[in-house]
Amino acid sequence: MPPTTRPSPVREILAAANAVILGKSTQTRLALCCLLARGHLLIEDLPGVGKTTLAHTLARLLGFQFSRVQFTSDMLPADILGVSVFDREQSSFRFLPGPVFAQVLLADEINRATPKTQSALLEAMEEGQVTTEGETRPLPEPFFVIATQNPSSQIGTFPLPESQLDRFLLRIDLGYPDHDAERSLLESGGRREQLPTLAARLGAGEFALLQRQAAAVHVSPALLDYLQLLVEATRKEQRFVHGLSPRAALSLLAAARAWAFTGGRAMVLPEDVQAVLPAVARHRLRLVSGSHADAEDIALLIRSVPLA
Repeated sequence: MPPTTRPSPVREILAAANAVILGKSTQTRLALCCLLARGHLLIEDLPGVGKTTLAHTLARLLGFQFSRVQFTSDMLPADILGVSVFDREQSSFRFLPGPVFAQVLLADEINRATPKTQSALLEAMEEGQVTTEGETRPLPEPFFVIATQNPSSQIGTFPLPESQLDRFLLRIDLGYPDHDAERSLLESGGRREQLPTLAARLGAGEFALLQRQAAAVHVSPALLDYLQLLVEATRKEQRFVHGLSPRAALSLLAAARAWAFTGGRAMVLPEDVQAVLPAVARHRLRLVSGSHADAEDIALLIRSVPLA
């Protein structure tokens, strides 16, 4: 018999995830791109639309150690980072790691916690380590935060500060399912019961290889010119309080590379930059009216920068 070739692991992962998260293939692909680009993901939407299920699904398919924290208004930083307790037998203090010591931390409803507790994640997200009681401890490799938040208009929420929003490479929303997807959910009783049966699609070290391959996708000088024009346009646009930072520009490039990679291409096209720009920019661009940019604002931005 002729030898069989394994399908692309990216296609395998996306197909398996889309069998659980129905009708949201673009959002699922963006979420995977975020992890391939070594970034953290923020999912904002109403309760009950599948935010937690998406995070859990990706962690299981990628074979990552998973930890979940349900954020509440009375949560303290030690509830996330860990705490030292006195061991009577050893006559010394012993550190009990918090849930942040996992490869994937699901920070569920992160904006229900106070700013002090939210800020406890800043060092972890930026440096891959935490400092508690004067000692710095490394986090597992890889380390990702997938945070969910409810719309700020809901009761009991605290808006995330700009410094923390900028730590999230992408921000996506799921929205309501379409008619066919919702009918499938109603007929099957939901898809969360499939989570315990999901098997990892990657072996040890395979995800790191995929990350390196995504980072190696070719970017032409002309594509960099186009990306810079988009970024510069945000800084000149008077509707925005401020434009995209250099870190945001790097995030846009990394996300575009990952989008091209998950599309099976070895070079980035302008369409790849346009596909990921809303998820990269919306939570970073604030209008003079006080609200964050929406999809129409980003569409106007794209139309304002012609392709060379």
